[in-house]
Parts: sequence; C-alpha cells; structure tokens
Amino acid sequence: MPTTAPSDPWSDVTAVILAGGVGSRLKSVVSDRPKGLAEVNGRPFLAFLLEQLVAAGARRAVFSTGYLAPQIEEAFGDEFRGMRIGYSHESTPLGTGGGLRLAADTVTSPTLLVLNGDSFCEVDLTAFLTDALRHGRFPALVLSRQADTSRFGRVEHGPDGQIGSFREKGESPGAGWINAGIYALPRELVMAIPAGRPVSLEREVFPVWIGQGLRAFPSEGRFLDIGTPESYREAAAFFRTIPPPPPA
Repeated sequence: MPTTAPSDPWSDVTAVILAGGVGSRLKSVVSDRPKGLAEVNGRPFLAFLLEQLVAAGARRAVFSTGYLAPQIEEAFGDEFRGMRIGYSHESTPLGTGGGLRLAADTVTSPTLLVLNGDSFCEVDLTAFLTDALRHGRFPALVLSRQADTSRFGRVEHGPDGQIGSFREKGESPGAGWINAGIYALPRELVMAIPAGRPVSLEREVFPVWIGQGLRAFPSEGRFLDIGTPESYREAAAFFRTIPPPPPA
C-alpha cells in the first residue's frame, strides 16, 4: 500500500552511477579513457549526470567503476558542487548488477537512486524519487518514450504502473517505452543480488522483480545514450540546449 513520502525525499538516499563498463563499441572514437569521461562540449559526459543530481537535491553519490577507474577518481575527487562522492571499484568486470551489488556494500542509505553512466534522460528526479518512496519497498524504473524501440528493447507496463514484461532489442520495432537507465531501488533488494560474480540487471534481475512489484515511471523527456559513435556524435547538440551550471 502506498505510504507518505518524506518532505525531503533526498534525505536518506544515495545515488549510484554505474560507470564500470569498457565501452567497446565506442573505442573507435574514445579509446584513451572510460566511456563516461568522453568529452561533450568541453566537459566529461559524467559531469552532466552529476549536475542533474545536484540540481535535484542529491547529497551523496557513489561511482561504481571498473575500466580505467583511476581516471574517474582523478576527474571528480570526493566532492562535486557540495555533493559528497565515493567510489566502489570492481577489480574484475561484474556487469551492471554485480557492480551495483558491490557498491551497495559501501553505503547505508535504505534507498539507492541508480543511474547508468552512459545515458541521460530529461526527467524530474525528485518527482520520480518521491513517487518511488510512496510505494515503499517496491523497485521503480524511469521509462522513456521513443519513436523506435528496436535498438533498446521495449518495456511493457499497465495503467497502474506495474511493469509486465521486457522485450529484447530488435523484437519490437516502432514507438514504445524503453528502460531509461534510472532506477529507485530499496537497498535490501540490491543486497539480495548475488555478490562477487557478473550479474546483469537488465537480463537477470529486473525480470525477476516483475513479480515483486516492479513499477514504471514514464517520462516524455528527451533521452540520449552515448554507447555508439553515432549516438555520441549527437551529444553535443543534445546538451547545448541544457542551461550551463552556475559558477562554482
């Protein structure tokens, strides 16, 4: 049953940014750094995610790192515009689920706001988090409306917000909803993910959570991922329309 969300939904939440992937599809244009540090309009891509979190009111963030991890730590240190930053480093590739499970060991917050480190969605993070906290222990995903879902896979959900199924990439061309790579997850559920081995959130965890009340938060905002050279080239124009951050 829905509960009342706290007046400050960020008071007991830690953001976790999944930034451990190699980014093999992007290596032809970004070969000397992690994918999240790919330069967009003179700034690393991950800086735009951090700005989004700060603007929403987040106070704590943890990077889940792997490939060329020291570069991310050198780029951002332990603070970003007043938001504390920590790091969880995987010594061997653990996938999105395994990396998140490892990062969960470094925080005590009961709720984790998880963001993929290679995508950006224009969504009201506070509204999403508030909605998720109203439903207590149930995990939630931001969905983005796309004209063609074939590249990303499709997420089916009902009018009550319950997610019914995930369809693989290429299965369902045409307009629909995709996973936007932003999740509000109870830490207790994350801690149940098997530790110390590769796990995929998308293929192994989320389909199981459908039976545990997995919810959708649809967003009509723009979506971008930089996973391919073609989509990375779109990033400069995409972020040119977003106001610059205030002076430090």
